Amino acid sequence: MDVANRSAVSEFVLLGLSNSWELQMFFFVVFSLFYVATMVGNSLIVITVVADPHLHSPMYLLLTNLSIIDMSLASFATPKMITDYLTGHKTISFDGCITQIFLLHLFTGTEIILLMAMSFDRYITICKPLHYASIMSPRLCVALVVASWVVGVMHSMSQVIFALMLPFCGPNEVDSFFCDLPVVFQLACVDTYVLGLFMISTSGIIALFCFILLFNSYVIVLVTIRHHSSGGLSKALSTCTAHFIVVFMFFGPCIFIYMWPLSSFLEDKILSVFYTIFTPILNPVIYTLRNREVKTATRKLKNRLLNSNKATPVCYF
Repeated sequence: MDVANRSAVSEFVLLGLSNSWELQMFFFVVFSLFYVATMVGNSLIVITVVADPHLHSPMYLLLTNLSIIDMSLASFATPKMITDYLTGHKTISFDGCITQIFLLHLFTGTEIILLMAMSFDRYITICKPLHYASIMSPRLCVALVVASWVVGVMHSMSQVIFALMLPFCGPNEVDSFFCDLPVVFQLACVDTYVLGLFMISTSGIIALFCFILLFNSYVIVLVTIRHHSSGGLSKALSTCTAHFIVVFMFFGPCIFIYMWPLSSFLEDKILSVFYTIFTPILNPVIYTLRNREVKTATRKLKNRLLNSNKATPVCYF
């Protein structure tokens, strides 16, 4: 049976974060600034890495892909939310809602695998430095990037197929500012208990397992540095702490939301802001802009652009 014939719902109403006009204007300003900063910061990283041959290494290839994913993750729902605050039109078509679910799980699934690949890269750098060049070859790095996108597509397709099988026969108010399965499937005209188990097994447990692996990798790195270099422990601790904060802000909301999908809390909406709006801007700051090589390359790129502008002849008519 055709999906459209099984569903009486042609569009959904996004309730957003608040009904207060004052809060909506506050969110409009704050989220607009965050979105612009996210796009500018991540674009700068991509341009810098591509333009500087010294940054054409596995680590910076992974960081570039992280920036691309962050820009995509920040763009799948935030621009619509910002526009909705101005127009007051908070509806989204059924196809648009399914598209948001696909893009959300595509980018989050890809970023989870990419963060694990970056953790593996740091582990090899610190724990096996003499074998880094042979292990983290360009071929392996490209394979890790491709694998992250393949896993993201497979995970996203499973969620979309699952969503398309749900019958919607009446309620259409989504208690969030974007469509995601934990809030959408509660509107389906079926028993949600089995659906909740599926959600936990495909998203919550996987996110928790990956988070535990990442946490263990940071512990191993810190223990290794402590045994080999006491002087570098404080710097490594600072770096790993900053990285772990970003990882926690990304994984924490995902684990909380998808491990308890049958619940509907205000906290769920607030937590969803972290991995869709806040984390994409923190990643370039924590992972890249604190890096000495990237800051040097950025200054060189800036000076090159300034010098090229000065060298451009001016024609007078």
